[in-house]
Amino acid sequence: MKYICVFCGSSMGIRPAYKLAAQAMGEALVRRGFGLVYGGGNIGLMGTIADAVLAARGQVIGVIPEFLVTKEIAHTGLTKLHIVDSMHERKALMAELSDAFIALPGGYGTLEEFCEILTWAQLGLHQKPFGLLNVEAYYNPLLQLFDQAVTEKFLKPTLRSLVLEASHPEHILDLLANYQPPNIDKWIGRDIQT
Repeated sequence: MKYICVFCGSSMGIRPAYKLAAQAMGEALVRRGFGLVYGGGNIGLMGTIADAVLAARGQVIGVIPEFLVTKEIAHTGLTKLHIVDSMHERKALMAELSDAFIALPGGYGTLEEFCEILTWAQLGLHQKPFGLLNVEAYYNPLLQLFDQAVTEKFLKPTLRSLVLEASHPEHILDLLANYQPPNIDKWIGRDIQT
């Protein structure tokens, strides 16, 4: 792995632990020799992680659509900033540039980006690892929903196992580094469920 994409909020959230986790994640990436790919903003957790990587002399690639340049306040101090035409182009380029993915706390955008990359893995479009940095149990309800989807036979257990989860940056990086992609067949009912 060379570059890790981090999806996270353009807001800080209510708990100081979110900002501290973004800073720690940025520092951990640089310690491990990874560059950061992210949404290109200079505000919220996005700006925090980018600044932490840059302060530690790491590489940061931002990808932001033109219409968000002023809303998310595009970060002008990055190693490289790609300004693209659409959200679709943003996500495709972030996926192309990245070897792994992590979601920190965030809102709809963070969830949508994470779930799209998860769906691409489920469909066999990539075998890159991805995980949730579950700061202060922020993602517990989402993980419970994934478990419920298995119980209700909307997900196979092998697909549920795609989502790595840890509460500390170093631990999530360990999980990503040791990831072995499972043999995936998405469709339930077409074969014996594993």
